Amino acid sequence: MAKRQLTPKSEDMSKWYTQVIQQAKLADYSPVKGCMVIRPNGYGIWENIHDALDPLLKGLGVQNAYFPLFIPMSFLNREADHVKGFAPELAIVTHGGGEELEEKLAVRPTSETIMYEMYSKWVQSYRDLPILINQWNNVVRWEKRTYFFLRTTEFLWQEAHTAHATHAESFRMVMDGLEAYRNVAEESMAIPVIMGRKSNAEKFAGAAVTTTIEAMMPDGKALQAGTSHDLGQNFSKKEAFNIAFQNKEGKMDYAWQVSYGFSTRTIGALIMVHGDDDGIVIPPKIAPTQVSIIPTEQDEAIMHRCNELLVNLKKGGIRAKLLFDAEHSLGWRMNESEIEGVPLALVLGKKELEANSVTAKIRYNHSQETIDYATIESQVQAMLNHIQQQMFAAALKKQKELTSSTESYDEFKNIMKTKRGFLKAFWCEDETCEKTIKDETKASTRCLPFIDKNGQVAEEKGTCIKCGKAATHRWLFAQAY
Repeated sequence: MAKRQLTPKSEDMSKWYTQVIQQAKLADYSPVKGCMVIRPNGYGIWENIHDALDPLLKGLGVQNAYFPLFIPMSFLNREADHVKGFAPELAIVTHGGGEELEEKLAVRPTSETIMYEMYSKWVQSYRDLPILINQWNNVVRWEKRTYFFLRTTEFLWQEAHTAHATHAESFRMVMDGLEAYRNVAEESMAIPVIMGRKSNAEKFAGAAVTTTIEAMMPDGKALQAGTSHDLGQNFSKKEAFNIAFQNKEGKMDYAWQVSYGFSTRTIGALIMVHGDDDGIVIPPKIAPTQVSIIPTEQDEAIMHRCNELLVNLKKGGIRAKLLFDAEHSLGWRMNESEIEGVPLALVLGKKELEANSVTAKIRYNHSQETIDYATIESQVQAMLNHIQQQMFAAALKKQKELTSSTESYDEFKNIMKTKRGFLKAFWCEDETCEKTIKDETKASTRCLPFIDKNGQVAEEKGTCIKCGKAATHRWLFAQAY
């Protein structure tokens, strides 16, 4: 069978991206416009993201729960910035059970309001705090233009919502949540990210402060990979959800709140950052299948050795799969493993059987090695660890190549017309300049980078890249998905 053709990634990444997702069986178009069907190969990645992130959240004391999909419109209207920010994306239910509803219901775009209504019932004293709850769920935001994983009308995510007695405690949770996202992105997905604070214009609707992890794609566009929000007391005040409590001094106070979310759009980042002209390339820690075992032919001794290897690798905790059926050629099976991004393919034929060895084909750099069968389990694990490290190193190298710094607006505009990427530049923090820069270059403020895990930023002296006024921070700009 002929090898499936992909548009080269370097030639047209958008076309390549759509083709590779379908050919790798990650997702397909849904009959419902704007939605996608996540196939087992794609959902397996999401399950592994869940398995990497969920223990980190539990380590922060966060517990999983579930709240309704439908939200009364009156709830959304209680926080003005929040409803204004989401109004264009809302899906509204007007009828149920054949009758018009007395109150319209929004299909969950995010769960702050439905959860905080319950929090107001549960909190009376500082002893009832903190509340640390997370949901793994789906949300709906009515998108006009959709793109597999990156932007769909319905998507999957986790959303954590916490309530605290003090702002110091809540801000610690903001940063701890963001650190959990950095950990999963870098340690499991091998995607380097920059942690920072969003501008006021770019922050989450209803938040006091929004923090973010920003990833750089190979085409020079940034992708917001996860956000953590300091909500202050915006949702807990009496006119909103009245999450009031008696503090240790016996006085009435309002809860300090946090929300943070990490979604399936990170799978889109994974595909773009690591994929090549031959398909996707998945880092071992997050790959649904870490090792493909490929017999060269249907021979009894070869098949026995392959099945033995499969059992032994699985016993060692390695996600392995035997890739064989009589209908497809060896070349087709090798291509199947390659396009699906399986980190390591172990090929075994008569030559390997006689030499008591296995041929290991490494997906990310297309190299191959011969492994002694007697020590194969330990060697495979070592190879997977090395692949994970090398994939992160390659992605970090690319990120650095696509990061620039400038003091000139003409140079700023030229960079955004050519190589794009992250661009560090002084900005006076006036929203007029921010909007003008975006209108003229399509580059938005991605974040003000943190210099430590406590949310500190570097103070510098400079002049705004656009207006020339005094500026004290060098912001990170980029065009973005």
